[in-house]
Amino acid sequence: MPTRPHRPAASHTQQDAIATLTADHRKVKGLFKQFEQAKEEGGRQGATRKNDLVAQICNELTIHTEIEEEIFYPAVRKQIDDNDLMDEALVEHTGAKDLIAQLESMDPNDDLYDAKVTVLSEQIAHHVKEEEEKMFPQATKAKVDTARLGVQMEKRRSELKEEFGVSDPDETEDDEGEAKEVSPKKRRA
Repeated sequence: MPTRPHRPAASHTQQDAIATLTADHRKVKGLFKQFEQAKEEGGRQGATRKNDLVAQICNELTIHTEIEEEIFYPAVRKQIDDNDLMDEALVEHTGAKDLIAQLESMDPNDDLYDAKVTVLSEQIAHHVKEEEEKMFPQATKAKVDTARLGVQMEKRRSELKEEFGVSDPDETEDDEGEAKEVSPKKRRA
């Protein structure tokens, strides 16, 4: 019997750019919530779970910020008249990238590890609020082609995942339908 090509279960390709970015926001918010729960576990198991969650958070945020900066932000900047909003978003990305780089070089038992994850979570929550309450409505009002951008963003997301060696938790079956191990990978600068 011929094998069929593996297709991911759920994909962003059927969503426009704003829906895709909003889904990313929800996913990362959930990961931060899981991190808070892992902090309560303590011990070796808690440290391992925190490490895995932070690796996943860092991967998700790195890919998300990359596709925003390369594709979404330039398109939105051309269509809306709010350079301050767009500039602030880029500065917020820079702050997040700095914390991500610090976390990727740390161990869950290091001093300030949990604090840095908490600060990253707070920064991201603020950034998400700005995007969802200000930027996305302006992009919609300006009739930015979010369907076209969504396709471009998903293509770039796939490239970045491959580049970073990251797979979706939803993509946990091989071509024969067998479960395969999936673990977040850390990038080193």
